Amino acid sequence: MPDRCEVLPGDAVVARRGGGLLWVDAPGSPALVSALHACLGVSGPGADHVLAAVAGQVSSLASGSASFALVLTGDAGNGVALWAGKGQPAVDGVPVSGSSVEGGTLAAGFSLGQSLYVGPGQSAPGTPPGISYDLVEGTVPGAGATLHLAGTAPATAVAAAPVQSPFSAGTDAGFGGSRGAAAAARPDSGEQTAFWRPDSDAAAPILRFDDGMVVTVDEDLVLGRRPDNHEMVSSGSARAVPIADTQNVLSSAHAALTRSGREVSLVDLGSLNGTHVAGPEATEWTQLEPGVAHPLSDGDRLLLGWTVITFEQPQE
Repeated sequence: MPDRCEVLPGDAVVARRGGGLLWVDAPGSPALVSALHACLGVSGPGADHVLAAVAGQVSSLASGSASFALVLTGDAGNGVALWAGKGQPAVDGVPVSGSSVEGGTLAAGFSLGQSLYVGPGQSAPGTPPGISYDLVEGTVPGAGATLHLAGTAPATAVAAAPVQSPFSAGTDAGFGGSRGAAAAARPDSGEQTAFWRPDSDAAAPILRFDDGMVVTVDEDLVLGRRPDNHEMVSSGSARAVPIADTQNVLSSAHAALTRSGREVSLVDLGSLNGTHVAGPEATEWTQLEPGVAHPLSDGDRLLLGWTVITFEQPQE
């Protein structure tokens, strides 16, 4: 059984990539979110040195109070973690112990156990069935996350790891960066993502986000910071797709995608900062008029706030 990462709904940010898991609540601090997000690509025995260096920059990167918990997992079943504020990781319900460093607390060499929690507080809150979703890779809004690990041993006492080098880091442009090593596999790879499953309709179009998240357009969608309360979602005629928004540039219900046969149209829902679209070869964005449907073609790019999304329409 593969690892499963349950994300609790909320307004903070949860990200998962490679062996890294991050929860961060730092409104107005996009530089800090970017730095922590980039750390998800770090691996190797020197990872604790990297996190210590990032911790030393927290005060200069954060605007106001900031809470976060970042855990990097290794192939040997051990982890490295950095946390601050209300954040603290827990393994099998037991808080991870660490040493104080400038900007937070650092721990290395602890066993990952069977479940790993990142979020506010010291252990995962009870999760009523149906309110969480499985994040395979990408960045989404969330109040915390629990990673259920497959084939790992129960947690043991935290032990300091010997300091070694070098470390390696995958390429990453930070939170909201362009597609690269962090991009999720295309649907034909059989890999599932936060909103796409291998048993989905193979002919359905998809939205590919700039952080690698993939959304299947198999029904009408409402995208935004907190789209759950929009009338299209509450009436059951559309599915909500929440988008992480650390800079508060998205509206709660920003835009919708509507289907009519194979045609998919983009509609701005009266968003504060507008919805923009550009063709595959276009060099300028075109702002949509609120409430007017704009038919999408394969390769069109969508701009919602600072989030870039590519529309992909499979060939018949």
